Amino acid sequence: MGAPTNLRDLGRFSEPALLILVSLAGGPKHGYAMIQDIETVYGLRLGPGTLYGALARLSERGLIEAVASDDRRRPYRLTRTGRSALKEQLGSLGEFVALGLARLRTA
Repeated sequence: MGAPTNLRDLGRFSEPALLILVSLAGGPKHGYAMIQDIETVYGLRLGPGTLYGALARLSERGLIEAVASDDRRRPYRLTRTGRSALKEQLGSLGEFVALGLARLRTA
């Protein structure tokens, strides 16, 4: 299966996937570090099942990859494809936000 052109291809799991990709845009992290980062920045706590399910889907689509580690924890990082998909999705969200704000100003 090829990489999606945007995160909508991930279905109802797109929000956790987007949060994970944004977290990994700051550099490689293992699961617990992602959970902490997402909670600190967004006030949302992903459960382990949600996190690891989304990590598996992102990895299957080539958006992230595991990084070698001497530790028992497995860090992940964005791939080039993942970085591109994230940029596209964030651009789309920017357009969505701009439209919403413009409509609020005219309402």
